Amino acid sequence: QLQASGGGLVQAGGSLRLSCAASGRTFSSYAMGWFRQPPGKEREFVGVISWNGGTTYYADSVRGRFTISRDNDRNTVYLQMNSLKPEDTAVYYCAAKVGVAGTQGYEYWGQGTLVTVSS
Repeated sequence: QLQASGGGLVQAGGSLRLSCAASGRTFSSYAMGWFRQPPGKEREFVGVISWNGGTTYYADSVRGRFTISRDNDRNTVYLQMNSLKPEDTAVYYCAAKVGVAGTQGYEYWGQGTLVTVSS
């Protein structure tokens, strides 16, 4: 089970850190991804981190502003979001997949956490 947390209301230019805690299973061998679904739009890929943290990949829209990290001892993945923009407003989800870090093929999904960025 995955549970995302840390969402909230922030002004444009601000920062938030989301957490994704895993329970009931060890996800240390899984690639972990973050996705988001803006209001009225489809879910989109944000970024992914490999099982050992050695590789990260981001969507163009967030590259340079967002950073994914993980602590396998705590079974937790983080999404640090800086320089937030109103268009970052969305429900954010974490997900897990076996194999290489990528944008598709996720098997486990957590409940989302809402991030609202005011202008």
